[in-house]
Amino acid sequence: MAPNSYLCFFFSTSFIAFSAISLFPLAFSRDIPEITHTFLDVSASLEQARAVLNFDPETVKPLIQQKEPLLQAQVGNSSSFSVQVHPRESLYKSSYEDYKSLVLARLERDSARVEALTTKFQLALEGVKKSDLKPVEKELLPEDLSTPIVSGRSLRSGEYFSRIGVGTPAKPFYMVLDTGSEINWLQCKPCADCYQQSDPIFDPTSSSSYKPLSCASPQCQAVGQGCSAGKCLYQVSYDDGSNTTGNMVTETVSFGSSGSVNNIALGCGHDNEGLFVAAAGVLGLGGGSLSFPYQIKASSFSYCLVDRDSSKSSTLEFNSAPPADSVTTTLLKNEKLDTFYFIGLEGLNVGGKPLSIPASIFQTDASGNGGIIVDSGTVITRLQTQAYNALRDAFVKLTRNLKSTSGVSLFDTCYDLSSHTSVQVPTVSFRFSGGKLLSLPAKNYLIPMDSSGTYCLAFAPTSSSPSIIGNVQQQGIRVSYDLANSRVAFSPNKC
Repeated sequence: MAPNSYLCFFFSTSFIAFSAISLFPLAFSRDIPEITHTFLDVSASLEQARAVLNFDPETVKPLIQQKEPLLQAQVGNSSSFSVQVHPRESLYKSSYEDYKSLVLARLERDSARVEALTTKFQLALEGVKKSDLKPVEKELLPEDLSTPIVSGRSLRSGEYFSRIGVGTPAKPFYMVLDTGSEINWLQCKPCADCYQQSDPIFDPTSSSSYKPLSCASPQCQAVGQGCSAGKCLYQVSYDDGSNTTGNMVTETVSFGSSGSVNNIALGCGHDNEGLFVAAAGVLGLGGGSLSFPYQIKASSFSYCLVDRDSSKSSTLEFNSAPPADSVTTTLLKNEKLDTFYFIGLEGLNVGGKPLSIPASIFQTDASGNGGIIVDSGTVITRLQTQAYNALRDAFVKLTRNLKSTSGVSLFDTCYDLSSHTSVQVPTVSFRFSGGKLLSLPAKNYLIPMDSSGTYCLAFAPTSSSPSIIGNVQQQGIRVSYDLANSRVAFSPNKC
């Protein structure tokens, strides 16, 4: 699990039989000329920014507190099913005084997540084992615990959540969606130390399907944390001192009335400290044998992240074919760390023109260092400094007609758009092999910092590896992971 941020899904019921053939086209290329400019609707985005602080979570309570029985029909790897995805702000009323405070809190969490994620990556490159890592001792101050959205400066804050059932009979819990995590876990009774969550804490004694994992089990060996008194242990630590410790078990995981999967390995946390806030635990969607997609033998999964300032929802889907107009690229393996989803990226375009960036910037070297990953929990895309500078300079050159203003937080390129209702800006595109382009909507790279009209270019430089495509750039795009055929597909406007 990548130590440090962010998906709330409530479960809808959609089962469809699907063929075992490849779900993804081997290649897709758009033959139409690339558009050089697009428009940002300033008025609409500012209206949404102002509305998020006043959104009433009670309007979605009927969905959250669904009382339908969770059926025990079995989910198989030959069926397609989906669960709803909601942004955090649609479920928890914000107590921030203004939109800028909300944005700064998000960015602070994001910076710490990226730091922890890159630390995990470097430790893997250096051959440090999970069993060598221990929780960080750090005092948690009262003001830290009182911040409503901050789940620490750690990965575990969660901008998006999902509602799943655990146990028999199934009890529903909010779980954070995370492609940077391999281990699934939730808080369990009895608690040596548990943080406050929105649902009652899971009681293993109330479930007939709860089974502790033996020390000799393959799942316990994969965790690599050892045993105590014959029980398999797990421990996940975060850079803010937050951590979860407990036993590895198997349980039945349910998807509303769609069905369930037996014997899913997950961590039952009895000692959980820090700023996780609200969620019962994490649904790990990363690579590796312990992640949820791999345990259910899913051939693919996909998600579409709606704008986090929106009250709308979308879906997380398993074993479903991507839209026909998807832009695809290669899903790459990094032998040093199989948790992250590395992809093949050739470069970037701004205003319809390729940037002068060496292809090696986005590639892993012989030691496994470098490369670029797609991550659901990181907010802002991080590019190696050379690539970021080329992107920023090209963008600035084509936006000289816009009034610039001072930087905000981790952003150094910002504009005062308070006098505009709409502005024309250069397009920004990811360029994959064969010249395939994924052009981003303007709202995915020029985002509001406050409710008065300050906007910033939503990319940031990094000198660490890997580069990361964050969830702001993924918003409104269905991202499909074809695990069977090592492909990733991007489908704009398919939420």
